[in-house]
Amino acid sequence: MAKRSTLQERYQACMVLSGAGDGLSYNSGHWRFEPDGEKIHMEVAKMGGLANLDAKQFPLSDDTIMHLATAEALVETDRDAPLEQLYGALAQKYIKCIDDMSGRGPGIICLSSVDRLKKNNKGDWRIPFSKAGGGSGGAMRSMCVGLRFPRPEQERLLVAVSVESGRMTHHHPTGYLGGLAAALFTAYAVRGQPPVEAWGHGLMQVLDKAKEHVKESGHCAKRNLRHWDFFEESWRKYLQLRGILEGTGKAQFPKQYGVREREIFFDSISCSEVGGPGGHVAPMIAYDGLLRVGDSWTELANHTFFHGGDSDSTAAIAAAWWGALYGFHNVPPKNYKGVEYYKRLHGVADKLYRMAHHQDDQCDVADKVKELRV
Repeated sequence: MAKRSTLQERYQACMVLSGAGDGLSYNSGHWRFEPDGEKIHMEVAKMGGLANLDAKQFPLSDDTIMHLATAEALVETDRDAPLEQLYGALAQKYIKCIDDMSGRGPGIICLSSVDRLKKNNKGDWRIPFSKAGGGSGGAMRSMCVGLRFPRPEQERLLVAVSVESGRMTHHHPTGYLGGLAAALFTAYAVRGQPPVEAWGHGLMQVLDKAKEHVKESGHCAKRNLRHWDFFEESWRKYLQLRGILEGTGKAQFPKQYGVREREIFFDSISCSEVGGPGGHVAPMIAYDGLLRVGDSWTELANHTFFHGGDSDSTAAIAAAWWGALYGFHNVPPKNYKGVEYYKRLHGVADKLYRMAHHQDDQCDVADKVKELRV
């Protein structure tokens, strides 16, 4: 068993290891969307294995740049500020972070959506519904929302912020519900409950609250609801396959579940020919790894970093959850100490910790929920 890290250390690990996983799996674009996961594993072996990978040599992708933007908006907005103020701050951070995207592979949908945000009046975070908005760009950057709102009584805030921040660029349920999953599972990891096997069951319950939020917001509600079911049904099928739809028992995996078998499975649950680019499937692959590997950083990397498809998104999400559970337990320092923007990642993690767990931070959730209906 892993030595229990302090809660603050787990916050730090959530942000820092998410960045490390992103950089190691992105490999300056060489491994992202590489269709052959076995080829990636062979290249990792030629480089001396995971423990020999130096984070200094692996720049961050757009995933961590936008995760940092989200986290910094959360900590720079006063705890008692109206949610509209937070949403405006998030939109401005997303606009600003585009200046730091050279060589980081930002997605076309993300870039076009941010361009729409630029054209809005300042403080307006809404963009039109998009049938093309179902990618993983909302999921890859939402883990910090779970760090900010980890308590059960803050669940409606977590839902609102993850949904609204997600649909600033990915205004489609398949996209922003991936962000909800990323945030919710981070909150579960921070709390240490329920057990990992029950996280998926929890998500299925919380989806009803997300639907209510979208209805009450009134923003493109009918179009969102027409496209709602795909995310929910995809997750229901996955949880049934693993035998944990009811949130009980241990996840069931095939006897043979090596690199090749995982590639076939990841491809089968994706909307494209490779694993991970959908908002429903990136957190699903990350969760699949977490269920499988326990407290092994090496096996987490094998399962969720080095595979064909949108590997940097699955790695950023999985490493964040793993860090929130286990801290830096048995992670080779070389894998994360030199990660780009280490100080920013570490610093914003400390600020999120203080905001979420300050003794005076007794957020009046009832008042905040009223704001959601305005």
